[in-house]
Amino acid sequence: MKAIATFSIVAHDAQRQEWGVAVQSKFLAVGAVVGWARAGVGAVATQSYANLMYGPGGLELMAGGMDADTVIKTLTAPDEDRAMRQVGVVDAQGNAAAFTGDECYDWAGHIVGQGYACQGNILVPGTVEAMAQRFEEVRGKNGELATWLVEALAAGQEAGGDKRGRQSAAVLVVRQGGGYGGNNDRYLDLRVDDHREPIAELQRLLQLHHLFFQETNPDDLVPLAAVAGELQLLLQDTGYYEGAASGEFDEETRRALRELVGTENLEERWDGKGDLIDRQVVSFLQEKYG
Repeated sequence: MKAIATFSIVAHDAQRQEWGVAVQSKFLAVGAVVGWARAGVGAVATQSYANLMYGPGGLELMAGGMDADTVIKTLTAPDEDRAMRQVGVVDAQGNAAAFTGDECYDWAGHIVGQGYACQGNILVPGTVEAMAQRFEEVRGKNGELATWLVEALAAGQEAGGDKRGRQSAAVLVVRQGGGYGGNNDRYLDLRVDDHREPIAELQRLLQLHHLFFQETNPDDLVPLAAVAGELQLLLQDTGYYEGAASGEFDEETRRALRELVGTENLEERWDGKGDLIDRQVVSFLQEKYG
């Protein structure tokens, strides 16, 4: 059994009803091990000689109505290796709790705040404190839960992070109906499995995810009729449209644009219907093909 030395944060955003986990470690593909979450139920981070059954087991206990603190006690009590475990939990109501076993390698510890818990082991002292401070500074302001979680990771790394170095990072956020297609809760599940700067790479992936999948801001919608001419020229250049650049957004232009948008995986930003389009879609296409 190999120690998973890492720092992580579990948190709940009551406004958007999202639950999430973010993690960084000197460990290959840490996102496949540490983070577990289910919309309307809660989130779990299991690490330091991680007992992976804490993830699904903790979610099942919370689905049955158990609060975060009781979940941790229920998970760790029968575990003969609990002295080497570390776990953070946030439940459906945003109650948070954490556990650090007495035999976790120094520095090891956790901080529990309102709606979140930060935990880590084999760290430079001050890492967990920096994470908690940064999360409290940014939550509820610009961005969303995923942004705030990764901001907390970055602050932890700046404060020292894992004493052994860095290798992988991940962020998982769930929301009812928030996943691709709207029929699942996996709003965001980004993983950097092996990288010299995993948190910086995770931040880059997060920006891409927001481009492709973030909900459109109504203030960013523009009339298709206002950009029809420039879109037709772009579609001509890319071979998707053979008609004239008339400036009229007709059905042939719509068909061509829908095809290009689908090719670029932007269909969550524009579904091909209506008379409006997200300005970010237009800007992306212009920057790439203009």
